[in-house]
Amino acid sequence: MNCENFSISEKIVSSSYIRQGAQARRTHEQLIRLLLEKGKCPEDGWDESTIELFLNELAVMDSNNFLGNCGVGEREGRVASSLVARRHYRLIHGIGRSGDIAAVQPKAAGSSLLNKLTNAVVLDILKAAGVRTVSSCFVVPMATGMSLTLCFLTLRHRRPKAKYILWPRIDQKSCFKSMITAGFEPVIVESLLEGDELRTDLQTVESKIKELGPENIVCVHSTTSCFAPRVPDRLEELAQMCAKYEIPHIVNNAYGVQSSKCMHLIQQGARVGRIDAFVQSLDKNFMVPVGGAIIAGFNESFIQEISRMYPGRASASPSLDVLITLLSLGTNGYKQLLKERKEMYTYLAEELKKLAEAHGERLLETSHNPISLAMSLGNFEKHTKAVTQLGSMLFTRQVSGARVVPLGTEQTVSGYTFQGFMSHTNEYPCPYLNAASAIGITRQDVDLCIKRLDKCLKTFKREKGDQSDKLESESGNPATASEEDVSELAERFQEEACLGLRKL
Repeated sequence: MNCENFSISEKIVSSSYIRQGAQARRTHEQLIRLLLEKGKCPEDGWDESTIELFLNELAVMDSNNFLGNCGVGEREGRVASSLVARRHYRLIHGIGRSGDIAAVQPKAAGSSLLNKLTNAVVLDILKAAGVRTVSSCFVVPMATGMSLTLCFLTLRHRRPKAKYILWPRIDQKSCFKSMITAGFEPVIVESLLEGDELRTDLQTVESKIKELGPENIVCVHSTTSCFAPRVPDRLEELAQMCAKYEIPHIVNNAYGVQSSKCMHLIQQGARVGRIDAFVQSLDKNFMVPVGGAIIAGFNESFIQEISRMYPGRASASPSLDVLITLLSLGTNGYKQLLKERKEMYTYLAEELKKLAEAHGERLLETSHNPISLAMSLGNFEKHTKAVTQLGSMLFTRQVSGARVVPLGTEQTVSGYTFQGFMSHTNEYPCPYLNAASAIGITRQDVDLCIKRLDKCLKTFKREKGDQSDKLESESGNPATASEEDVSELAERFQEEACLGLRKL
């Protein structure tokens, strides 16, 4: 409805009613106008009717929705299922063109506008989250691992003779495979154990630079968000080192946008040294479906170079999802979620510490990790199989995301063998359990997790004690359950849990 149509409508329905309706329409349009003018996330979230009005307005600008359009090309935005069309708000053409994921499509002005606005809104949110000087970013329809690969492939053209990537170890497969997929050779730098924390070995990083030669190193690949007891890398020192030796620096910031500490590290690293790009997941930071990431940096030309490296057009779904989400939340809504997450981190730490002490364990001291926590499993130390069974017991009791890490696990990833895999080091002093306070977590989540973990630990302790008593009575001597005994008990607990014989 435009002004002309509203005027005509006054001949059909009372003009006072039509003017009231027109005013309501202008309220929606004012919000859209501000978005187009400023290119920033609105302070307060929009209602769903405004968002749907906006998306429908964008959709009618794409050629596949033109009335009377006659398409004779191989890609004309045709969709066989009306359900699929509605799911995508009839924005079918995707984003970008064959040579650049950020390019405008002549046949899809609406989808192109969606892409540009999404990148602008996300950039505004990255600044609000703590990286004030970030200059450019774009949403890419790939998860974090493949997005890191895209960054490394872009550096290949800048440093054609280089073949090594220096990588402070973090036991997460996708970030490691991102380097292998790009065709480079990872140089693994083991972490230093400082108290309970695993921290960046800066001395070894520098010695590797001197040993291999700066010109032979593609980049330093550092990490912010990670599982405790690994903590974020020393980004400031690494950034200074990269600036000193003129080596690019790519940061894996997978779920770090939700942490002010991780974002501050990136901001400071860029201020005192060199950070070329940092990559973050959409689903982990913005609560949208898996499938997208944000590549951001402080040099607009380099970020554009990465976007041009992407071959072909791309799906608009991740861009659409995150734009809808941020328009719904607004900057204030997103900041509130970040505030609640931080509060839940403190609460989770307190509750996990109480539980650990009640069972003769302890909460590991990992204050430099702002998202993940770890509780020792010393009572399980001699029973490796029981540690993994504890994880299964929690999962069958609908505790998802808890991560148990036994000692001595060996894992081969893309031809590289890691000792102590999952613990980020060859020999961590004890097995442990991870829990994380990620965006969207609630107090109820924490309470249920603690309650169910408590039951699992009590069950293990009780059954282990019963087995020890049985052995002692049979032999006449004090005894403790063997590895086989405990494993057998753990397997029985798992079978019972699967059969639903134990209450949550």
